[in-house]
Amino acid sequence: MASSTTRPDVQGSQAQGGAQGPGVARRLLDSSATLSYDPLTEVDWETPLDKDFHGASPEWCTLFGTAYWNEMTEVQRRELTRQEAASVACTGIWFEMILQQLILRDVYAKDASDDTVQWALTEIADECRHSIMFARGARKLGAPAYRPRRLAVELGRAFKTVAFGEAAYAAILVAEEVLDVMQRDWMRDERVVPFVRTINNIHVVEESRHMKFAREEMRRHLEKAGPVRRNIHAFVIAVAAYVIVTSMVNKKVYANAGLDEERALAEARANEHHKAMLRSSCAGLMDFLASCRLLTRPALAFYQRAHLI
Repeated sequence: MASSTTRPDVQGSQAQGGAQGPGVARRLLDSSATLSYDPLTEVDWETPLDKDFHGASPEWCTLFGTAYWNEMTEVQRRELTRQEAASVACTGIWFEMILQQLILRDVYAKDASDDTVQWALTEIADECRHSIMFARGARKLGAPAYRPRRLAVELGRAFKTVAFGEAAYAAILVAEEVLDVMQRDWMRDERVVPFVRTINNIHVVEESRHMKFAREEMRRHLEKAGPVRRNIHAFVIAVAAYVIVTSMVNKKVYANAGLDEERALAEARANEHHKAMLRSSCAGLMDFLASCRLLTRPALAFYQRAHLI
């Protein structure tokens, strides 16, 4: 069984995925061949869960800094971070299933010998492994199979059916960017249970390539977008971002951690610390969307409601 501590592979992956211009897909394929993981062997699934560890960095907990947090015991705090980490993982599975369908539709009936199509298929394979990894991780954390609320599920069903071009790739980018920042914190935090740190390291390394590809595809599609299409997609992307971010932490995590769900929800909604963490995590993403002229006034309203800006 491989070690369950994080490995210093992120910088190497970013460097390999950072080139610009033609040949991006080929460079990403080469990077994937050099640096990819099999979670079934890389993650320590056998060692029993050590409940002396958190499931995520406490600072990322939705109740961190609240009066309720200050009243909680360390045992309760650790359990809540484990439940929230599991909820984020389950939301990740939901969205990875959506993005796999988006990518498949984008490359359907295209030349499979083309590097771009081969990279898209490689990304889908990565996401399949990630989904299994997240599911096993959530189960090991002692959490149920958290699912987004019914409205989010149905909106996701519609989005994966009709979204195309820059809207599809921007939604992928939004979901992965938010996860990327928090998971970089978690994977380096020795308070977090080791197998979760390994999961986060794998995801950060491999998603850095996915985000590079999404940015390139967004730019390519937007070259053909007129003002009407650009404004419509700016709004659709913002709504998708709102649904994704507000679905990350299921409200049932509080009861499952032994807390008063009603009080916890109220304090989490008013938690300025958590809102600031989200805004900080999305600073680079918002700069990129602004450079693409996708931060229209209607879009900004949804990003502000999701505390991303």
